[in-house]
Amino acid sequence: MATGLLALLDDIAGIAKVAAASLDDAAGQAARAGGKAVGVVIDDTAVTPRYVTGFSPSREVPIVWKIALGSLRNKLHFLLPGALLLSLFAPWAITPLLMLGGAYLCFEGAEKVAEAIRPHHTEVQASAAPARDPQALEDEKVRSAVKTDFILSAEIMALTLATVAESPFATQVFVLAVVGIGITLFVYGIVALIVKADDAGLALAREPRPASTLLGLRAAPAGAPTGGDRALGPVTQAFGRALVRGMPVLLRGLGILGTAAMIWVGGGIIVHGLESYGLGAIGHTIEHAAEAAGAWLPVLSGAASWLVTAALSGVLGLALGAALIPLAHYVVTPVLRSLKA
Repeated sequence: MATGLLALLDDIAGIAKVAAASLDDAAGQAARAGGKAVGVVIDDTAVTPRYVTGFSPSREVPIVWKIALGSLRNKLHFLLPGALLLSLFAPWAITPLLMLGGAYLCFEGAEKVAEAIRPHHTEVQASAAPARDPQALEDEKVRSAVKTDFILSAEIMALTLATVAESPFATQVFVLAVVGIGITLFVYGIVALIVKADDAGLALAREPRPASTLLGLRAAPAGAPTGGDRALGPVTQAFGRALVRGMPVLLRGLGILGTAAMIWVGGGIIVHGLESYGLGAIGHTIEHAAEAAGAWLPVLSGAASWLVTAALSGVLGLALGAALIPLAHYVVTPVLRSLKA
């Protein structure tokens, strides 16, 4: 009896170890899949703050929260089931769809580069525009942001699905859900901090007390400020002013980094897709160049190889995106307009 019980416990322990290993493997795959979506994540983080521009500070976080809920609905209600159905019934379509998403990333990135080089300004007569109901305007902005998020979320889920396409079905469900929820919380948490950072900086710039007093780390002085408080007050104000001035720079930097990441990630997707169809010449060329860069800088071989791979993938992505711009404007857009008419 005791022997049978010990054997049963040993079997249970073995099953638990297998389950733990499977969970650890799934978590690792989720982390790798999230890393591959870095270009889309950065672009999403850079784009979303624009949707709260022009609203009162009290509405900024609620608007971000509404967009975040819409993003979760996009990923979990629509895209996750669609990705699983695709994996079950049409796995052959994953690579073409992924390449289509990569081409879209290249196109969008190249269009942003073209806009930066030759901006097109559209003058709008603000006085001629009719007054809008604030709630209706907010709802419209949220709908527009959620629609944009759907495209970005589809790219994230496609990248994730390609990473776990050969994994068991339960692992695919776990990884897709973890990546969808995790990236949404990360992106919109960062966005909420970004949109409130300038308000926090403005408040600090107007505050004569030091930050340690404001945060409750030291008691507020009962009378006139002490020497330490007088010294730290200007530091708090200087930090607030730096925060206000730095946020536009941060947003511009995020936009540039997001555009670059979209181009190199999109180019990399195209290269890997071509390799899966037996067209590996471009991929082999990039790989050999990366190996040569790593051998040339052995101390920084990993970083050098990655930089060369990203740069050459970016060159390919930029060229492809530039070629797609006239096709999108003169063929795809007129066709879509005619279908809507």
